[in-house]
Amino acid sequence: MDSVVPAAPIYEGSEWDYDKLRLVFDACEVIARDELGLDTYPTQVEVITSEQMLDAYASVGLPLMYRHWSFGKRFAINETLYRKGLQGLAYEIVINSNPCLCYIMEENSMTMQTLVIAHAAFGHNHFFKNNYLFQQWTDASGILDYLAFARDYVLKCEEKYGVQKVERVLDAAHALMDQSVNRYARRPRLNFLEEQKREEDRRQHAEATYNDLWRTVPTPAAMKRLKAEDAAKVQTESAQKMGLPEENILYFLEKNAPQLASWERELCRIVRNIAQYYYPQKQTKVCNEGCATFVHYEIMNRLYEKGQITEGAMLEFLHSHTSVVAQPEYDDKRYSGINPYALGYAMMADIKRICLDPTDEDRDWFPAFAGNQDPYGTLRDAWANYRDESFILQFLSPALIRKFRLFEVRDDEAEPNMVVDAIHDEQGYRKIRAGLARSYDISRREPDIQVADVDMAGDRTLVLRHTVYNGIVLDEKSVKAVLRHVCALWSYNVRLIEVDAVTEATLKTHEMKAEK
Repeated sequence: MDSVVPAAPIYEGSEWDYDKLRLVFDACEVIARDELGLDTYPTQVEVITSEQMLDAYASVGLPLMYRHWSFGKRFAINETLYRKGLQGLAYEIVINSNPCLCYIMEENSMTMQTLVIAHAAFGHNHFFKNNYLFQQWTDASGILDYLAFARDYVLKCEEKYGVQKVERVLDAAHALMDQSVNRYARRPRLNFLEEQKREEDRRQHAEATYNDLWRTVPTPAAMKRLKAEDAAKVQTESAQKMGLPEENILYFLEKNAPQLASWERELCRIVRNIAQYYYPQKQTKVCNEGCATFVHYEIMNRLYEKGQITEGAMLEFLHSHTSVVAQPEYDDKRYSGINPYALGYAMMADIKRICLDPTDEDRDWFPAFAGNQDPYGTLRDAWANYRDESFILQFLSPALIRKFRLFEVRDDEAEPNMVVDAIHDEQGYRKIRAGLARSYDISRREPDIQVADVDMAGDRTLVLRHTVYNGIVLDEKSVKAVLRHVCALWSYNVRLIEVDAVTEATLKTHEMKAEK
């Protein structure tokens, strides 16, 4: 049955109820679909308490999750800060699933419920469904069932093998999550429904075949008797069978670690599948939040223009919105870099301005869409086809660079002073835009560590290689902690070599002995 949206204000005052939420959702949907042209998954809105929101924080925002001590630790920290008034809570959490799950806090006022429905149920929802990274790397239809499978599987393992053994594997797998994603589309996209159905087949196959490679490897004593060229041949063939080099460390360990049981391999697989699910979100923070913030701003303004929310509600909304998109100055105590909400929303609003009322400068910089009178179509194309790095490189305008007062500084440790390398001229704008875009390149934010080799001719040491850019080597303490986890899964010694990306010179070598 079609819902009827009243012409008068949908609500007055701060109190909400489920009938008002339904009317607000329907009013937002009309604007999102008919005026903004958004294409969303079906939405399921859930009202939760502050404690449930804290619980969602702790389990990395997922509604179903297996148990792990780190989640409880995170919950305790966030709860303490929240109760003492040192930390606020998000007004909502939205899940990239089909149907799209939108969790809103029961403590919110009716205006804030309206804002978060517009922001999450339509802004984020549209971005999740249409952005190419999410389409390529995630399975929105299967994630909830897969999380239920993962939770139940971990519980069964705890009952059968003991909490400590399960925790040991999960600790190690969690430590390797950032280096356990497929960054290139050389493996099929995740299909979570098929993943859980194939678990039993994988287990039986692994039990029958996983150690074939290890049974065929000569012992160290036998390798000593081989000629050098024969030993090299064995080493090369073993590396080829293992598919080296391999960027996805957990995938490699799951397939090749000689002493992992089948249930331990499945736990590794669960953790890396969840890491892969989050991979697009790490690359689209500015685009995703910018899209959702722009959408809620447009919807709330249209609701006010149509008389469906009051002036008081509009003032409450504007107070919240301006706080969200505020960009603290560099010398402000609140400053922690560029606010992704501020930059994202400003770029979306700037694209709308350029489409509707461009300056001569805009026409020179953006001839493809300046003055095209189709801001929402232009934005939908940007939301679908870009990630943060490419979006900034393509759409950041000189006008916005001036507004944010951006400039580029060269900080070379070999020079005594920092140098302002780009100012507000045409060449400077391009350098600033390129430099800011590079800062959102995930390959520059996360270390490039790959499985490079396994010493099959010796003691089976696993060799990892870290390609070093700009002389930034890994933290010694962190390396030791993570290598200890790699050893726990591999069962043999592990060596990490840090190599300069340009000269190929070895800068540092880390060794970790396996516990016997």
